[in-house]
Amino acid sequence: MADQIPLYQVRSAAAAAANRKRAAYYSAAGSGPGADRHSRYQLEDESAHLDEMPLMMSEEGFENEESDYHTLPRARIMQRKRGLEWFVCDGWKFLCTSCCDWLINICQRKKELKARTVWLGCPEKCEEKHPRNSIKNQKYNVFTFIPGVLYEQFKFFLNLYFLVISCSQFVPALKIGYLYTYWAPLGFVLAVTMTREAIDEFRRFQRDKEVNSQLYSKLTVRGSCFIRTDQLDGETDWKLKVAVSCTQRLPALGDLFSINAYVYAQKPQMDIHSFEGTFTREDSDPPIHESLSIENTLWASTIVASGTVIGVVIYTGKETRSVMNTSNPKNKVGLLDLELNRLTKALFLALVALSVVMVTLQGFVGPWYRNLFRFLLLFSYIIPISLRVNLDMGKAVYGWMMMKDENIPGTVVRTSTIPEELGRLVYLLTDKTGTLTQNEMIFKRLHLGTVSYGADTMDEIQSHVRDSYSQMQSQAGGSNAGSTPPRKAQSSAPKVRKSVSSRIHEAVKAIVLCHNVTPVYESRAGVTGETEFAEADQDFSDENRTYQASSPDEVALVQWTESVGLTLVSRDLTSMQLKTPSGQVLSFCILQLFPFTSESKRMGIIVRDESTAEITFYMKGADVAMSPIVQYNDWLEEECGNMAREGLRTLVVAKKALTEEQYQDFESRYTQAKLSMHDRALKVAAVVESLEREMELLCLTGVEDQLQADVRPTLEMLRNAGIKIWMLTGDKLETATCIAKSSHLVSRTQDIHIFRQVTSRGEAHLELNAFRRKHDCALVISGDSLEVCLKYYEHEFVELACQCPAVVCCRCSPTQKAHIVTLLQQHTGRRTCAIGDGGNDVSMIQAADCGIGIEGKEGKQASLAADFSIRQFRHIGRLLMVHGRNSYKRSAALGQFVMHRGLIISTMQAVFSSVFYFASVPLYQGFLMVGYATIYTMFPVFSLVLDQDVKPEMAMLYPELYKDLTKGRSLSFKTFLIWVFISIYQGGILMYGALVLFESEFVHVVAISFTALILTELLMVALTVRTWHWLMVVAEFLSLGCYVSSLAFLNEYFGIGRVSFGAFLDVAFITTVAFLWKVSAITVVSCLPLYVLKYLRRKLSPPSYCKLAS
Repeated sequence: MADQIPLYQVRSAAAAAANRKRAAYYSAAGSGPGADRHSRYQLEDESAHLDEMPLMMSEEGFENEESDYHTLPRARIMQRKRGLEWFVCDGWKFLCTSCCDWLINICQRKKELKARTVWLGCPEKCEEKHPRNSIKNQKYNVFTFIPGVLYEQFKFFLNLYFLVISCSQFVPALKIGYLYTYWAPLGFVLAVTMTREAIDEFRRFQRDKEVNSQLYSKLTVRGSCFIRTDQLDGETDWKLKVAVSCTQRLPALGDLFSINAYVYAQKPQMDIHSFEGTFTREDSDPPIHESLSIENTLWASTIVASGTVIGVVIYTGKETRSVMNTSNPKNKVGLLDLELNRLTKALFLALVALSVVMVTLQGFVGPWYRNLFRFLLLFSYIIPISLRVNLDMGKAVYGWMMMKDENIPGTVVRTSTIPEELGRLVYLLTDKTGTLTQNEMIFKRLHLGTVSYGADTMDEIQSHVRDSYSQMQSQAGGSNAGSTPPRKAQSSAPKVRKSVSSRIHEAVKAIVLCHNVTPVYESRAGVTGETEFAEADQDFSDENRTYQASSPDEVALVQWTESVGLTLVSRDLTSMQLKTPSGQVLSFCILQLFPFTSESKRMGIIVRDESTAEITFYMKGADVAMSPIVQYNDWLEEECGNMAREGLRTLVVAKKALTEEQYQDFESRYTQAKLSMHDRALKVAAVVESLEREMELLCLTGVEDQLQADVRPTLEMLRNAGIKIWMLTGDKLETATCIAKSSHLVSRTQDIHIFRQVTSRGEAHLELNAFRRKHDCALVISGDSLEVCLKYYEHEFVELACQCPAVVCCRCSPTQKAHIVTLLQQHTGRRTCAIGDGGNDVSMIQAADCGIGIEGKEGKQASLAADFSIRQFRHIGRLLMVHGRNSYKRSAALGQFVMHRGLIISTMQAVFSSVFYFASVPLYQGFLMVGYATIYTMFPVFSLVLDQDVKPEMAMLYPELYKDLTKGRSLSFKTFLIWVFISIYQGGILMYGALVLFESEFVHVVAISFTALILTELLMVALTVRTWHWLMVVAEFLSLGCYVSSLAFLNEYFGIGRVSFGAFLDVAFITTVAFLWKVSAITVVSCLPLYVLKYLRRKLSPPSYCKLAS
């Protein structure tokens, strides 16, 4: 029977409502051909038809215009390479990675996550073990460190190549020279790398140990508490959490361990906004079962804002929400390293080609395959192993320079392998709260319609409030207790024009009453942690008072009313007390409270003044929500626009006086609506809206979220540098939009397109069409809408978003932030940087090519997980413009020069072998080859890490120079080929020059050519340097001195084929004038043309930095 029952798609009420909205959306266009368009999308199943339609259809109609098909870039269809081409290009890497991943998965099988039962005070009843309650940012452990580091090193072609070459020297037939000439450099490279990784890993261990030592020890006494979740979701609101009700009736805290109770909780999951569980107490009759929801939970990485909390631990370690939303740390490889890896592959192909040519010219005589391998070994210096040593040491120097820069104090380099990435960034993805802002709200503006008050005129408001309450108190004192207060009569005649003082008094009173703020008085002794609740006859000490609220905006408003004389001193669920400037306490009864929601964009409260029995309905909210509610006025829209342009967050405040009969009628209808089982939300909203009519507009407030120091100029600098900035935040859409404006992330001349909330493919289809017709506008989108767009139109959405000057994604989960970073990397191929300061930013930071953490109020979790740590957002300007630029330019020059150093000696070896009948005999042996790559040339070459093309001040003043770095012109195949031609030219001149000029002293050709080679290298370093440093001069003369002094000790190495020719260095010969001028002539011929070309290029076509430097 079951098989015969037809299955239909279950549709939720939300989906049905969405369809109704969609139908209204389409029918609003009017009758005609488009009147029945909505039928296409009435059912979700029909979304499959969208595959047959172009995404480029307009909102006005679905007419298939030819131009629409080509407006959006279509998805690029990458043809997969097959066969040998696929294996050579990417296949071998893919197969190796897949095998390693498979082995890792076999060794580290993930435990299946299950629901669990946790007994109170009875850990022995726990049936299964749970993860240790600790975080871990380490990449390795004791057993995986050496294999892991070796794998990370030998996955690079350069190191793998030299490992094979070094191992070949154990074969007697292939041995050329001494073992130490191959194994010593390779061992040194591995030793340096492993030492660096060990230091980084130990630092991570220390940081994790410090964080893991901070444990929770807090819980509530009154059945509820406020927590901060900014570390988890980026929201700074204080959220109310409720304790299990049946445990609140226990006489003492110790009784928690004597009851027979347990918590049943769902299996661990990533969703931070939901929780399902039950609390069961079995020792009562009947047993008590209480449902648990998100309101009863305190996630790890949240902070108890006030009071104490006692809880039972459900999830630990890897199973906590914060860790499950955090990706595992990965080994990041810089773009420059990848480019150099490609160049070494090109050099290897050149090496093989050269060896084959030499064997071919030999005529393939004898064991030609052995000769081929010997030639591969002879020319192996084409790929210099010192390249890795120099680059790794250079990275360490760049990191040291960053940490010692006095202009960015507190900077810490935690990953020392990617400093060059700071000079190649195209996308910067930043958090909002605590990164761009200080997370401190300050009241800035009060507008009453005819008069506006700013920071410099707040004393006038204070004076008006003081005078108003003094007058009211004197009038109340002069009348008998039963008389009606004067302001009662005033409110009965609203037509009379009120004085400025009266209007200010009403506005301030409305602000201090219409909110969800609770004042808290911590115990002075600090022992009990209990909250002291104020009464009317109690002395309220200001220094002991703090405010808790679900929004920092509300705290700023209440703090401002306190500064002007009207103070909120106490509040509970049913009452509120205010203190006037004279110290009098006013009591109000809270009759109804309508909380703020994203849909309504407003909140309201109904209070009764206990001294006068007046009932007043106060409401505040966004201007778009309040404009239709308040009485007609001609200033609200204009002033809201003015404040928004100043970057202020605006709230419109209004009130409505209610009679007792009006309120009783409302209360009965409101209660009836709340008891309704059908369409409860709609009925409740309808009843509340019956009050929201013709409300009296009191004032407009402007609150500023304090930006971090120099955020605006820093963002302007980054934009001028060609960096596109995306703001990813967990905060509300309105807040994110306001900060985007105030920080000038979105310039004043740019439009903002707020992406409409979409829940289906059809809605996303239409909204993307509307968005693509906008030009040069910033995009604001919520996380839910983003998820729908990426599900159906990933490529099209990313293409459109990348064309925007700025993008703001609000209500983003930590996982979504990391996903956006990954999308940008995959779709654009550009380098990304993520910066944040909270635990919710860790995944984004670790996913980006370069992660920067800020040590701020949200803790150190982001800072500890980042590659670079800074104190303030403004420091990122100098970090990128100066240190990023220098690191990339220096490493590019250093890498190419080291390759030039290997190419030139390989060219000389090729000339030497060709002259001597293509014999596979080494030109330079033993210590000469080691000394050439180390003490003879190392110091001048490595001194290039001190070079700079422009001064730091100039790089900060002209951030446009940064744009050139992203094009990768400092290290490309073009520059590489230039250095190859230079090496071939100089190698040929040095070798042929030595052979031609020293015909009569042919046995000294090694000494002559090697001396000219060393001089040429020293002069080439001088040619490459753009800004001289005194250490560069020292390095030049030190290397020259080392070479000259070593001539007396290494004379046996300067013979041509020591064993074959038996020639040794004649010290008397090298001191002759003939030797000196001929060596000088060869050196001049090899270097002078390059100096001339460099001079002409600077004169005729100078680079941009040369113009500024001059």
